[in-house]
Amino acid sequence: MSIPRQVLVRAAARNNARWCAAMSRSHGLAGEFGEWAWTAPARTPLYYPDAVTLAPGADPAVLVARIDTDAPGASVKDSFADLDLTEAGFKVLFEAQWTHRPAGAPAVAPALAWDVVRAPEALRAWALAWDNGDGNADLFRPELLAEPATFVLAGRSPDGAVVAGAVASPSDDVAGVSNVFSLHGGPDQAWPVVLDAVHRLFPTLPVVGYESGDDLAVAVRHGFEPVGPLRVWLHG
Repeated sequence: MSIPRQVLVRAAARNNARWCAAMSRSHGLAGEFGEWAWTAPARTPLYYPDAVTLAPGADPAVLVARIDTDAPGASVKDSFADLDLTEAGFKVLFEAQWTHRPAGAPAVAPALAWDVVRAPEALRAWALAWDNGDGNADLFRPELLAEPATFVLAGRSPDGAVVAGAVASPSDDVAGVSNVFSLHGGPDQAWPVVLDAVHRLFPTLPVVGYESGDDLAVAVRHGFEPVGPLRVWLHG
């Protein structure tokens, strides 16, 4: 039986919020899950939203009141693309699609070996590969390794160097995937490794995430389907 799209979007949004909460905790920031949204009281780590809506119909004024819009860079992940935050001083940063891939769907055999990163020095090597010289590798701190529902996946070349990877975040009903990268060949090189890892680690869970533009087209080639729109709003 196919899962209704609205159910998949809610599951993907909550899973993504849990990943954002884990990343924030690794930086010493505790957020809060409410009925309509996960929110953080202070600025979250780079690239991570200050709020993620969990159900359609969230009240924009209530949502904005629970985050810090005084510090530069506040953002909201509008998981159902149904908010208008312009009156609160936000503009749309980008739009994307939640994606879903059924559990057990066939995949291309990976060309790389992979493992789950367990040690701080291995996480640092992974972060440097993910960052690829942009100067933001410190985003991934050793505290992240203590998060039980966070699996940092490393695809390795024959000499053991990290050349591809992603983060997998399982929850009760789905496995979320984010931060997909490959140093050679782009996401087409990364997805076979990531999907093989996720299938072996969580064989009964559908895979969810979000993508836009060319990355969305690549994900579709690897068995994902778009299931609903989202927006990210940036303050200022």
